This record gives sequence, structure tokens and C-alpha cells, in this order.
Amino acid sequence: MMMTHRYPAFALLCCMGLSACGGSGDDTPEPKPEEKNYPAFTDIRASGGETTTFDASESGHGFSTPAPNMSDASLKHHLEGDLSFETAFTTAPNSDHPELDGLGPVFNNADCNSCHQRDGRNSTPIVPAGKERVKLGSEAGLFLRISKAPSQPCTRGTEANDYCAPIPVPNFGGQLFHRGVLKARPDWENNLFGGQADVYLSYETKLVTYPDGSSITLKKPLFDVENPYDAPGETLNSANVTSELLQDDVLMGWRNGLPVFGLGLLEAIPEADILALVDTDDADGDKISGRANFVFDAVKARAGDTNPVSLGRFGWKANTPSVRVQSLGALRGDIGITNPLFPDESIVGTALHDSYLTRTGFTDTGEDENGAPEASAEFSDSVVFYAETLAVPARRNIDAPDVREGARLFDQLNCTGCHKPSFVTKSSGDIGGLPMDEALKGQTIYPFTDMLLHDMGDELADGRPDFLADGNEWRTRSLWGIGLTQTVNPQAGFLHDGRAATLEEAILWHGGESELSRDDFMALNRAEREQVIAFLMSL
Repeated sequence: MMMTHRYPAFALLCCMGLSACGGSGDDTPEPKPEEKNYPAFTDIRASGGETTTFDASESGHGFSTPAPNMSDASLKHHLEGDLSFETAFTTAPNSDHPELDGLGPVFNNADCNSCHQRDGRNSTPIVPAGKERVKLGSEAGLFLRISKAPSQPCTRGTEANDYCAPIPVPNFGGQLFHRGVLKARPDWENNLFGGQADVYLSYETKLVTYPDGSSITLKKPLFDVENPYDAPGETLNSANVTSELLQDDVLMGWRNGLPVFGLGLLEAIPEADILALVDTDDADGDKISGRANFVFDAVKARAGDTNPVSLGRFGWKANTPSVRVQSLGALRGDIGITNPLFPDESIVGTALHDSYLTRTGFTDTGEDENGAPEASAEFSDSVVFYAETLAVPARRNIDAPDVREGARLFDQLNCTGCHKPSFVTKSSGDIGGLPMDEALKGQTIYPFTDMLLHDMGDELADGRPDFLADGNEWRTRSLWGIGLTQTVNPQAGFLHDGRAATLEEAILWHGGESELSRDDFMALNRAEREQVIAFLMSL
């Protein structure tokens, strides 16, 4: 599509190759501004179609607005979910507020908002000056996934192989909980609010130098896991390690909370449209080959489906199939609140859970006084609906020359090979096992993702397989709203573990299938690199 693009007079002189403008001396003339082709997404403001909000895009609440095209009834349901999303749970029994009962017994945070601050990303922990590391506590919005290393790669999930699900660590499970309620641990007198283990964060740095001589320092998070409940005081360096958690075949990977807006739209993308992008053999020769993850679907399993497997759409490795599974899995996993979809405690059957019940005299395993899960169906549904129907923030500054040039370069660098600009959501059907809200139907959206897995190279790898995803693969991150990330939370970082303090740093960490695009980005001059960042900041 041909676009008219206005440049200042001095820029036009430069385009004419006048030596006073520092021309390169190349006899090939620069194309005139009006001849430049810009990709179709350059002029799009409404990233979420009719669900886009234009009123809050520059504020700290840019991710927290209800989709404006909802009905009154849907808006009421959404606002109920907003209250549920911010509910902070307490240790049972809470006689004054029994509806808040159920925290833990081990957990990472006490409410959804702590991992998704203002519906965006959590703050990246900072190691104080003069210290080598910091212990994760109540302010940390990240955690560790854990699993046992499989004996061989799993390529097709069946009931016999547990659908290729990560192998839980005996007596720990699949997630490491660094916090706990009072008396959570057998040695609770020395660990009053300790969880399954203590987790410490530190960083290592490396210098990256551009071809033009400028450089930037990148930081990579490192973690130490110590003092596990099954062997208090042990570390990885202890002699004769006995803890199940500290064995050599235990895999660990950082996870950082993602923004929660626009999720219903992503779930409403027709599966066939995502699978049409799969290119496992790199048929087009661009070095990019996306793969789909197929994962266990708890909604299908509870409905009695004999093959409870669905396309993975959410999570850093596309390891959950729906907003419902993602949200209620986090409610039970991150906070320890059982619910109708996940009625058992996340650590049920472990030695820690059994000893906690014996030590405290509790007899339940995640039920309220009436024998029901700690979170009601109404509460659970409202949290899910809230995440499904948050508005997508509008793009900004789309007429700025640097933003427009950045869009062209973004396309030229083949960043769109993974960050596919647009989809159209389906016009009917269910999402997460329930009817899709009218606001989500038939929307042309610009999330800049293909929803697929890609090998991102060894530097970003956590070595931990998750269903069909291997240790180097990550789901393509949606880019809509990414320019507001640090407006919503100035302490937020980028990538799966928050290591990148800026979008430039995030690009430089790209490897694997994205290595060619990264190298081409590095080969740009400084002004062009800044234009790419200006485009990303407009999203």
C-alpha cells in the first residue's frame, strides 16, 4: 500500500544525496519519501478491534480498562471479576472473612495482582548495592518451574505418557513455592513463613558491542535454591545431597508474570489459522520454523473427553490451552486456592502437605467448611471473564516519522516472521468450555504473535521441556501494549525472566531462529535502531 510520508526540508535535501547532508556517495538514489512502501499495520491504531481502549493508553492503568464494546451485563460480570482479581487471601481459619480463607499452605503470592501489577508485568527484583544476591520474598512476582529430566523427548502426548506433561519432582511437584503460611514447614520455628525452599537471585553481566562500536551491558538472572524442607540447610554444594529438590536431574526455570489484557481475543483466534503458520521444515528458507504445542486440557478432562488434549496458547511455553486453565491453574498453583477446575491442593500427596495437616490438626485438603473448593464457581468464573475481557490499549504516535520508519524496518528485518501482525477472531463458538462473549467475536486484531513455539537459542534456554516444547523453545510473545509496559509498572522488565530492562536489551537476547533478525538489527545504524524501538514503543 502506497503511503504519503512528509519529511522536513532538510531530510529531503539529504535524500537528494547532497554532500552537505553526509551522503554515502552511492550513485543509487534514495527512494523519495512518497515512494516508500510501508507495511499495512503501520497505520493501525485499534490493536484490539472494537475491544480497543483509546482513553487510558497513556496512563498507569492502560492495561486495566474493560473492553468498551461489552454489553451492560457483561460489564457487570467483568467488574465483579476485577474485585476477585485483586482479592488478597489469608490463612484459614478467618472467622471474620471466611470467603478469604485458604491461602497456601505454600504459595508464591497472596493475590493475582502481585504477579500482574495493574494487569501488566511484575517488578523485576533488584540486588541492593553492595550485595551479591537477594532472597525472594513477598514482593517477588516471579517463581521457578521445576520438573525431573525425562529419559527421552516426548513427541506425542497420550494417556500412557501423561500427555507429555512435565514430570513432577517427588514431594515437591511442578512449581517451587518460596513462601508458606505459619507452620507450613516441619521446622517452622526456624522458618516462620518459609515455603518449600529459599530462593536467592543474582545476576551475571556481559557486554555486547555493535558493529558501529557502541556497546550495551546485558544482565542474566541466576538463582540459588537452598534450605529445602526435606533437608533443612542443604544447598547444591552440600556434601551428600539428600533433598529430592537438589538432585542433578531436577530442571528449573524462571517464570515471570505476563500482562493479562487481550487474552480472550487470543483464545478466539481460530485454531486452523494458527496451525496454518506451522513451518517445522522451514519451507520458505527464512530460518524460522514455528511449532505448535499440544497440552493436557483440564476442562476437557473434567468434561469426560477421552483425549483431553488441546492446542497450547498461553504461558511462556504455550503450556496451557485456555484462559480458564491458565487463570484457575494460577489461582491454585501460585496462591494455593483450590477451585472447581483444580479442587486439590497443588502439593497434595507430598510429605510437606501431610505433615502440615498432622502438625496443625487440619483435616481438609483444600475444602471450605462446606466441603467445597476454597474458591466458588462464581468467584472462579469472574476471574476468568475479567482476564478474557480486558481492553487492548490503542497504539500511539503512529504518524511520527520515526515510528513509521521503524514499522518498515521491523518488517524488513523479518521480525514479522514470528510476530505475525494480525488475525481475525472467530464469530461463534466456545472458549475455555463456555460460550464466547459477543465482544470478542469477529474482531480484526493486531497482537504481533503467531502463538507458536520457536527455538530462541541457548542464551535464553532453560533446558526444561514442557509438553511438546523443548528446553530452547518459547511461545512468541504478543507485542501489543508492550510500549506501555513501564508506564504501567516502571520496575517491570522484559522476556520470560525479566532480565531485559529495555526493549533493545530484549532484542539483543534473541538467538536461535531469531538470530538472523537480531544480527540485522545490530547492523543498522544507531538512528535506524532507535526507529525500530520507536515503533515497538508505539504498540
